Amino acid sequence: MTLSDPRERLDGLWGRGRAFLGSNYAILGGAMSWVSERYLVSAISNGGGFGVIACGSMKPEQLAEEIAATRALTDKPFGVNLITMHPDLDALIDVCADHAVSHVVLAGGLPASSSIKRVKDNGAKVICFAPALALAKRLVRNGVDALIIEGAEAGGHIGPVSTSVLAQEILPHVTDVPVFVAGGIGRGEAILSYLEMGAAGCQLGTRFVCATESIAHPNFKKAFIRASSRDAVPTVQLDSRFPVFPVRALSNKGTEQFMAIQRDVIGRVDRGELDAKEGHLAIERFWAGALQRAVIDGDVENGSIMAGQSVGMVTREQPTVEILDELVRQATEALAERGRS
Repeated sequence: MTLSDPRERLDGLWGRGRAFLGSNYAILGGAMSWVSERYLVSAISNGGGFGVIACGSMKPEQLAEEIAATRALTDKPFGVNLITMHPDLDALIDVCADHAVSHVVLAGGLPASSSIKRVKDNGAKVICFAPALALAKRLVRNGVDALIIEGAEAGGHIGPVSTSVLAQEILPHVTDVPVFVAGGIGRGEAILSYLEMGAAGCQLGTRFVCATESIAHPNFKKAFIRASSRDAVPTVQLDSRFPVFPVRALSNKGTEQFMAIQRDVIGRVDRGELDAKEGHLAIERFWAGALQRAVIDGDVENGSIMAGQSVGMVTREQPTVEILDELVRQATEALAERGRS
């Protein structure tokens, strides 16, 4: 067996994902608000992965500027993550079309079939999140080009099911489109295991927060480097009548403030001062502001330090290309070891 064999085998395992993304590695950068912007996104794509801009609450003109700035830093493919509940979603989809963005990720809820069609009619490929097998099949019927299944180990807004269970539930039964696995992935051996289960590739977010090119505040990065996996905990829902998406983050005063905000919003909804939708938006605005305080301003006491459970594997600041090369090396070394056994 030659030394090149493990890499060739890895390329074969994630060949479908590489072809779909147009990248050397079938590794997507998770779209993290305030972190996944031009510098990190271009670094991931230049390093062989597939960077994804986090649009978040950007207005159309802001997104247009970010796409143009990213393209000035890389000639490799990258995507844009759009939140389905954004009031300007159609305009944001059109901005992506105007700037010839090749892949659009629709996140934050089940997208309308009209949104999927609008992206596809504009010539881009559509990627959506599937939190369950039934929804995965429905999204495929609605025309999505690829899926991401993200488990509860991920950072930020999460669902209730672990990555390993989602992979077992969905990968054997959804083969019409590429499926990428996300949530709690921090090493190449884990990527390899999901590829062998049938995944086309993987998405990683937490692992890239402390990349050299990441604009996250030094305090934010230090919090990641010091944290262990058990420090990244989900928020608690206070009232079943007012369900909120749990958010996984490092526990701090900001987490406590969220509990107070949640109590206040529930009280205002009960008193008729807000309807349920307005209440949810008020909570989302809290998270957006709290995340900015932590990522940009460095207030890691009162801001939100959204992190996945793989944060314990983030031990130092590294160039993005080094992180990607490390992941690929870990996967190929695992394959080589199997060949020797």
